[in-house]
Amino acid sequence: MILVIDNYDSFTYNLVHLVNELGAGTRVYRNDAIDVAGALGLRP
Repeated sequence: MILVIDNYDSFTYNLVHLVNELGAGTRVYRNDAIDVAGALGLRP
């Protein structure tokens, strides 16, 4: 799983789409919806 931090940029989902096409799973969080501890807890 690849963790993607969305900084309210429209390009984020272009990257997510490409990564998913390569077969890697993604999780997207807005930059104000997750902190470092939360990200590390996901074990990306």
